[in-house]
Formats: sequence, structure tokens, C-alpha cells
Amino acid sequence: MVDQTTKFSEAPDLLKELERAKVQGAPLTEKPTVETVWAWLSVIPDPEIPVISLTDLGIIRDVAWDGDTLVVTVTPTYSGCPATSIINLDIETALRGHGIENLTLKRQISPPWTTDWLTDAGRAKLEAYGIAPPRAAGGPQHCPHCKSTRVEKISQFGSTPCKAQWQCTDCLEPFDYFKCI
Repeated sequence: MVDQTTKFSEAPDLLKELERAKVQGAPLTEKPTVETVWAWLSVIPDPEIPVISLTDLGIIRDVAWDGDTLVVTVTPTYSGCPATSIINLDIETALRGHGIENLTLKRQISPPWTTDWLTDAGRAKLEAYGIAPPRAAGGPQHCPHCKSTRVEKISQFGSTPCKAQWQCTDCLEPFDYFKCI
């Protein structure tokens, strides 16, 4: 089990943003803009890879007001993703903490999520964290630790279902590769 406190210490900017985003949770006197809600969502970390946010991951598909109800559309990375319920709870907790009282979380599975939806910032955060970002070519471009292109697959299965285990043959460090979906 990975200590998420350690992971957050390696992502101080995200942690600072989370701390800044905390609000007393009092009901809002007026509806926040959609842009404001997107900003709030952009600091919620993915529970399995907390160095990237849910918006970096590309699973937040839409934010809209339907009358007085905020509707947030979420596409899971895959239909059996074990983190889906935690993600929904984190979204609800964050938005209610900002005073949102009427909230609907809409699950959208079509079109299915793809690694193409990862933001460039999310890809860079993954690599800086030591996880090789996905590539259409089917494997990492280089080792996220030493940048050597001499890498080999150890296992199709990594620390989570969406990752595979690879190793650099130069620095000998193992690393996760975020599978291209």
C-alpha cells in the first residue's frame, strides 16, 4: 500500500491548491460560474495517482447548471474502475465544501474514456512523478527516471489495472507505464 501523504509531499503545488480551495461549506448566495467550478474540480487528485487531478486525467467531461442544480458529467477510465465510487465521493465532498447544495453526478460511459483525454500537463506530471505517460506506439518512449530509451516490459500488469510494469536497462529502475487505452 502506498502512503498517499508521501505522494502529496512530492506534489507540493497540488497540495497548496487543495489547501487554498478549502471553504467553510456555507451555502452560496449566488451560483458560481462554470469556470469557477472547473477550477474547484482541477484540484481534486485522482485517488490512485494523486499527482494528477481529475481534470488532468480527463474524466470530468462536462460541468453545467440545470436550473439550480449543478450537473457534473464523469466518464470513468474504464467501466470496472475500482476508484469510481471514491472519485464521485471526492467530487461531491469538494463541491459541497464550496457550498453547492443541489448536485447531480452524471456517469457517462459513451464515448468511453481514452488516454487521449489526458491533458499535456497531466502527462508531464505523470512523468515527473516517475510514471511513463501513455503513447500510441504501445510502450514508453523512455525511462521517466534517467530518460534512457533502453526499456523493457516486465509485466503487462502494474500497480493498478491501468498501468504495466517496465524497467530501464540502463539505470535498472522499475517504473509504471500508463497503458494506452
